[in-house]
Amino acid sequence: MSKSEYSARHLSVLEGLEAVRKRPGMYIGSTDSRGLMHCLWEIIDNSVDEALAGHGSDISIVLHKDSSVEVRDKARGIPVDIEPKTGLSGVEVVFTKLHAGGKFGSGSYAASGGLHGVGASVVNALSERLDVEVDRDGKIWAMSFRRGEPGIFDDSKGIKPNNPFKPFDDGSILREVGKVGKNVTGTRIRYWSDPQIFIKDANFSMADLTDRARQTAFLVPGLGINIDDQRSGKSEKQEFRFAGGIVEFANYLAKDAQLTSTWRLAGSGEFNETIPVLGEDGNMVSREVSRNCEVDIAVRWGTGYDTEIKSFVNIISTPKGGTHIAGFEQALLKTLRAQIDANSRKLKLGNDKVEKEDILTGLTAVVTVRLAEPQFEGQTKEVLGTPAVKNIVANVITKTLNDRFNSSKRDDKAQSALLLEKIVAEMKSRVSARAHKETQRRKNALESSSLPSKLVDCRTAETAVSELFIVEGDSALGTAKLARNSEYQALLPIRGKILNVQKASVSDMLSNTECASIIQVVGAGSGRSFDLDLARYGKIILMSDADVDGAHIRTLLLTLIYRYMRPLLEDGRVYAAVPPLHRVEVINHGSKANEVIYTYSQSELENLLVKLEKAGKRYKEPIQRYKGLGEMDADQLAETTMDRSRRTLRRVNILDAEFAEKTFELLMGNEVAPRRDFIVDSADSFERERIDA
Repeated sequence: MSKSEYSARHLSVLEGLEAVRKRPGMYIGSTDSRGLMHCLWEIIDNSVDEALAGHGSDISIVLHKDSSVEVRDKARGIPVDIEPKTGLSGVEVVFTKLHAGGKFGSGSYAASGGLHGVGASVVNALSERLDVEVDRDGKIWAMSFRRGEPGIFDDSKGIKPNNPFKPFDDGSILREVGKVGKNVTGTRIRYWSDPQIFIKDANFSMADLTDRARQTAFLVPGLGINIDDQRSGKSEKQEFRFAGGIVEFANYLAKDAQLTSTWRLAGSGEFNETIPVLGEDGNMVSREVSRNCEVDIAVRWGTGYDTEIKSFVNIISTPKGGTHIAGFEQALLKTLRAQIDANSRKLKLGNDKVEKEDILTGLTAVVTVRLAEPQFEGQTKEVLGTPAVKNIVANVITKTLNDRFNSSKRDDKAQSALLLEKIVAEMKSRVSARAHKETQRRKNALESSSLPSKLVDCRTAETAVSELFIVEGDSALGTAKLARNSEYQALLPIRGKILNVQKASVSDMLSNTECASIIQVVGAGSGRSFDLDLARYGKIILMSDADVDGAHIRTLLLTLIYRYMRPLLEDGRVYAAVPPLHRVEVINHGSKANEVIYTYSQSELENLLVKLEKAGKRYKEPIQRYKGLGEMDADQLAETTMDRSRRTLRRVNILDAEFAEKTFELLMGNEVAPRRDFIVDSADSFERERIDA
């Protein structure tokens, strides 16, 4: 055959499930762990759709030790009667025929997640073995498949995917394997993923499974999802059931302190859609049908600057958004802009314009829409494509938000005012950050610079080796100037206790001289606009006095860094200097020079004195006690605190961001009573030496 020869007989036509096995990525996205999880959720979503329709309130997921997974529900059960067109049982149709199911306008489901009718059959095609049991009509019906082909396994030596298998020759049989109560219904599906399809390292992620299960339980109030992980040989169980719905979901997702309560924005709208409908003569006819779209949204703004938006269509997650998110963001921007413009004088808006990012700062939102037969971009259902949903969501947002802002209730008025102030403050922060970025390039003393005049910069342009010491007071600055290595150590003095930014607004923080100068000197912006790569120094070292006031100043500085420059902490760039508390000069006899020993706590000093007494050594009295950094001379400060070869630094990091947020809010927030309780409860167990631990 000639290489150039190409005719119709060289074309291949893939029939039925053969296409799925040949191109699995088209149906499940990938053949790694993500594809494996996608298959599992195709099965679970069928049970969830039953729960959405009001049938069954419990779903169980079992991860077996033999790498199989089982999904059980107590819903209506897959139909077991004969489907007239194919002559096959309902079970076989669902698991062997693409684009088959009860969600194509038959009236079985008003809204569902499984929309394309390929989920169960795709999972079956990509499984080495799949067993399904259905409780219906007082009987237990069963059917088994190997790679999508129905038949019977020889399980006389135990249930395994590689047992001898005999496919049906003439007609398939739905086996009756037991009896149940007349009113008992439900479905159990167990399958083994095909190692020919999925990569060797693919496995079920317990973290992803629990997150998705929790999410689904939030979205379907009252639905219980139970997970039983038996892969390790032990049964590890988790249960998720929530009555609060998406409001509870939004509160769960939010990690910062609330500025507003969680607002529920709900409504609906109708639209017309032209779809192909199967006529009585067997031909497809285009018809215009009326659809109803229900919108249910929960929003809350917090004091932080992170944005968390989760979107769902018929409880199916749409991580890449779609028309519902476009409508949500568009209406949010338009409505809040109008409210800010109406109150511009009160808010001191100025000439700058509020942008979308200002409104989204600190927002946690759960956006859900429910409609029949939504259009998705692809089988993975990550992007909603139904055009009419955009306007419906936008109208619901506009109406409900305006009602909230025009409300005469005192609480609504207070929260609305706080929200508008926050948005304007974020806008001013963004504008200020843009101005800061203009001065990010390292400048030496010969260049004009808008950096604070009190900054004593270093010479090197290499960020990795440079260090910024934030020192307490001008007296410490004078000593530190002489003690530093001017090649790579910069100094920035601050005056006293800076603003507690946990309690202050963004605008208050930006207008505070000390806070603004720190942000400006670090040079990477603040809040949402912070860019770690633009930071001018490799290390940020907080150097304050070794007393309670010094600890307080460090705490205030760390609060500022945590709130507005958190990536510095996450990257391990923030340190606390450890200056000594005492200087002990041990007297040596003869011509040998006296030995100087520094101690960093009272207990360390007492232990040293006992040791010297036992050794019969004398020391000069009185022992020098440093009340502040300014009491040291330059050599002493360099030796103990600044010289890289001899100093001790304490790195400050965040192991648990959520716990850190709660701690900062407790210790530095507006609520006094919880802080007082914490102090009282901890007084007996807390030691002075642990203040900096």
